[in-house]
Parts: sequence; C-alpha cells; structure tokens
Amino acid sequence: MRAIITVVGRDMVGILARVAGECAKINANVIEVNQSVLQDMFAMIMLIDISKITCKLGDFGEAMDAIGQEMGLKIHVMHEDLFNSMHRV
Repeated sequence: MRAIITVVGRDMVGILARVAGECAKINANVIEVNQSVLQDMFAMIMLIDISKITCKLGDFGEAMDAIGQEMGLKIHVMHEDLFNSMHRV
C-alpha cells in the first residue's frame, strides 16, 4: 500500500527533512520525491510505502496537517487508491 503526500508553500530550510522525519516516526518508507522551487514557492510530491505504518493513515494525515499549519505550509496526505480515482480520466 502506498500514499501520496503533497506540500505547497513558501520555501524554507528543512521542509523535506521535517516531512521525511515524520514519515520515519511512523515507519513509512519514502519511495520517491519530486520537488520544485519556483522563485520563493516550494512544491513537493512524495510517494510513501504505508504497508508497515504504526498508526492509522488518517491520524498521520491530521498530524501532517498540523505540522503544515505550524510551518505555514499546506500538507496533504492521501491514499494512493483515492488519488488514482480522483485523477482518472
């Protein structure tokens, strides 16, 4: 099972480290990361393996949302199946 994490906001030091660190805390393995910085705006999409996580995905999503608010970012966590359903044409 996999999930998608998206992060958008003003660029600052430590965004990738903080998000990856939170993934490590729940035993989610980071599979792939794509990020861009456009002038001072940061955008990242991260694919994570959630097959061995130590909490519910919804709880992790809420925790990441709170971290995003703390850092002035928008962080969203979505199960891969939901992501694929939303983006199917």
